[in-house]
Amino acid sequence: MCQTLVDAVLHNAEHNNEKKALAFRNEILTYGELAAKIKNCATCLAGIGVKKGERVILTALSKPEFVVAFLAIQYLGAVTVPVDKSAKPETIKRIADLVHPVAMLSDTQKCGDETRVVSLKMLYKLDTYAEFAQKENLQKSDLIELLFTTGTTGQPKGAKLTVGCILANMNNTVNGIGMRESDVILLPLPLNHSFGVRVMRSTFFVGATLVLQNGFSFAKEIENNIETHHCTGLAAVSASMDVILGQMQDRAAEILGRLRYIEISAGSLEKRLRKRIPELLPNVELHNTWGSTESGGALFLNISGHPEKIDSIGKPLEGIDVKILNEDNSDVKGTGIEHYGRMALRGAMQMAGYWDMPELTAQTLVDGWLVTNDLVYTDDEGYIYMLGRADDIINVCGEKVSPIEVENAANDNEHVKECACIGVNDPDGVSGQMAVLFVVPNDAGYSEDELKIFLSDRLEQFKIPAKFVPIQALPRNNMKKLDRKALRKKWEEHGKESLMNPVIQTIMGRRSIRRFKDDKIDRNTLQMLVQAGMYAPSGHNMQSWHFTVISNQEQILRIKEKTIETARNNNVQCYGFENPAALILVSNDTRNPYGCQDASVATENIMLAAYSYGIGSVWLNPLMTLRDKEPIKSLLNEYGVPENHTIWSMVALGYAENDGVMLAKKTDVVTYIE
Repeated sequence: MCQTLVDAVLHNAEHNNEKKALAFRNEILTYGELAAKIKNCATCLAGIGVKKGERVILTALSKPEFVVAFLAIQYLGAVTVPVDKSAKPETIKRIADLVHPVAMLSDTQKCGDETRVVSLKMLYKLDTYAEFAQKENLQKSDLIELLFTTGTTGQPKGAKLTVGCILANMNNTVNGIGMRESDVILLPLPLNHSFGVRVMRSTFFVGATLVLQNGFSFAKEIENNIETHHCTGLAAVSASMDVILGQMQDRAAEILGRLRYIEISAGSLEKRLRKRIPELLPNVELHNTWGSTESGGALFLNISGHPEKIDSIGKPLEGIDVKILNEDNSDVKGTGIEHYGRMALRGAMQMAGYWDMPELTAQTLVDGWLVTNDLVYTDDEGYIYMLGRADDIINVCGEKVSPIEVENAANDNEHVKECACIGVNDPDGVSGQMAVLFVVPNDAGYSEDELKIFLSDRLEQFKIPAKFVPIQALPRNNMKKLDRKALRKKWEEHGKESLMNPVIQTIMGRRSIRRFKDDKIDRNTLQMLVQAGMYAPSGHNMQSWHFTVISNQEQILRIKEKTIETARNNNVQCYGFENPAALILVSNDTRNPYGCQDASVATENIMLAAYSYGIGSVWLNPLMTLRDKEPIKSLLNEYGVPENHTIWSMVALGYAENDGVMLAKKTDVVTYIE
């Protein structure tokens, strides 16, 4: 068996030269081509002084040039130090001051004037050398990677990963997930993070194919990659699954159903998704992996195969030991939630320590055990259950409250999309701390009072949050993990004030709905919705708009069929809608230069008013460009829409059959001038 990642790639090149190893968009490298590029790159790096034990910082791009450089460094026995492509200069400088790199490989970053910077693109495009540099033979104890994380102090700490540690890590992932040589694995994760680099290593180690993608922003790219490369596996984080399921909507089962498995890590998969995904994708294995930079993947759970363990974070593989420690570091005896403590792991996969941090290393590696800050308990079958980080546990009148337990209970409520619980100081000084629950409402039916009643049936009284704070979205870090520190900051800034009044809650809570129940909307409610539209601002108060309300089901079906037919004939996109109770066409005089703006704000008013009544809606666009196309033109004339009017929107309305999904909102589109 190969002992290093580079050995595995070279072995695959020798025995399966033409097999596809790596793909990125339209670019494909076979194992033979990948091996040749690694040797070329390594030969160039050797020429600039890279050798065994030297540290090399490189920008972690989800591109072939990063993969080649990463493996070329290890080919020479040097130490890879990948950094986030968006890392700030001061962060890179701190890492460089710690590791004293011989070079940095990047086209966009540098780490001070003292360190030589070499272009990744240039290294990737190198011509074949007449003679390659000698590959370094490594021992299991040799350091080969430094993976940096940012601790609670904000200072980077580098986990030292040896050849033996990574070998165990790769075997754990392959066995824990059941990766196969025939797999084609889609990886839309950053390659400086433990999860992303772990999947990359394991894919090449087993001889499978890796498909790179730069993040989860666009579900269409995921669809294209799955279809083009016939992907069988997907590595994802919990929050990103929400994004892609929301973007794919009704097509999620069709697209993701082509996969053999999905692995979720870098934060436990939320319980609602643990339920939803297997229902949506019954033939796709869903795996949850607990891991860390210090241990790699260590606890594995096939949720699809063990639905009865839905609350667990996983179970250790053979060769990985887990024990639970009391506050005095003695072993916790017994199973069940009352026997909880700090989790410690032992196995060949654990790091060798932190780079140049002996005190922190001594606190973390104790008598051969890797001591974590996670509070857990086990069941009788050895499955592990997470209560939260030790410093996140809330002390209410001397009673310990697990934020995860509170969150799991609240997430079972149909009106809660997601939530997060933190502990804050009790301003009255009675309970020491109190629990605060930040809630992202799922729909207009959310009510703080009803949620309290819901929780009182599921939790002891002292565990019920003292404050509930509606919020648009939970803050997350680059890996989409929940950022509790940011929530504490929000609480400190706003105190007891709600972050969302009812109006803001309505704005933030509305979702696009395309499938509706058979329930009708009464005439008085429809009149109020139209009136809400008429109360929207109008440029120069021209009010030249017109509202056409269609509630007759035969006519709704008629206009839907004609719209789809006309859109297809004119190459116009027309996204579907099923069984609406009513349609409202919002039009405006084509001579009004503000017609589009007036109709748009009126449409938004209608949809927000509908949401406040518990009615779902979706804004449909095709009639905007089909107004003068037959048979639409004749149909609209029949409905009494003025001939000189453009249909700026068609709003489908009804009581939602399924919950809408909030799509990801960009966070880099605001500039404040203060």
